[in-house]
Amino acid sequence: MVAKLRVHFTWTHLKEILMISLGALFYGFGLVTINIKNNLAEGGITGITLLFRAWWQIDPAYTTILLNIPLIILGYRFLGKKGLVYTIYGTMALSASLWIWQRLPVGNLINLHDDLFIAGVLAGIFGGFGSGLIYRFGGTTGGSDVLARILEIERGVPMGKTLLAFDVLVLLASLSYLDIEHMMYTLLASFVFSRIVDATQDGSYSAKGMLIISDHYEVISQKLMDELERGVTYLNAEGGYQRDERQIIYCVVAPNELVQAKRIIMACDKKAFVTILEVHEAVGEGFTYARPHHSLFSKRKAG
Repeated sequence: MVAKLRVHFTWTHLKEILMISLGALFYGFGLVTINIKNNLAEGGITGITLLFRAWWQIDPAYTTILLNIPLIILGYRFLGKKGLVYTIYGTMALSASLWIWQRLPVGNLINLHDDLFIAGVLAGIFGGFGSGLIYRFGGTTGGSDVLARILEIERGVPMGKTLLAFDVLVLLASLSYLDIEHMMYTLLASFVFSRIVDATQDGSYSAKGMLIISDHYEVISQKLMDELERGVTYLNAEGGYQRDERQIIYCVVAPNELVQAKRIIMACDKKAFVTILEVHEAVGEGFTYARPHHSLFSKRKAG
């Protein structure tokens, strides 16, 4: 049993390290071939490395390491053992990625013909996908993430506010070498970046959760299971006014099934109370978002 746990632990961490490495390669590629080539800035510590490159022609591969060393030293108590190791590795992987891509002949792989709109979108896609992979598998690239975590623990400042303030300061400083036009496309890249990070972290998972309150819950549940092939769960509840016990139906459906689900509910009970929730992920045996697949020749079991 112990041996099996050790093997599983080793392979899990190996997978995480490989995916963090892949994420760093994507991030570094976008930064070198899109941001730097098209003179677009970046937020956070990465943005500061681009400032140093613009001001003093210092390679971002080196400043990424140098700027993160004091932050990692400051934040080691707040990261935990695994977080500290993965932050150090993520920082080194990004630095190595920047070093590699700047020395490989990849400058003309993506020729955008000075189209800054496409450049902004692609910068956000590459950076967001790379960062999303790193975050999804437990890593970070250090930088402002570490600083934000310290302030949240020590001062109670929400991480989102710290990261936003830091990015604003860096972007304002970037106006020292950018004009307004390039800054606006940098903001476009930042918007796309945030959307892609969220999608990558969630695995591009898109679903809707439904909470349904109805006296005809059994009929509704059966219809949802038969017509949509979606599982349902009963939640025990108590009415606030009459203090009567009732069952609430919880069901996860695909976005394109939402209209059909509402029709099923309204056909069974026009007075049903329905709440729609955003679902970022649903895992576990017997409760899956993916639609069941049936073989062409297999018989469906009655449920």
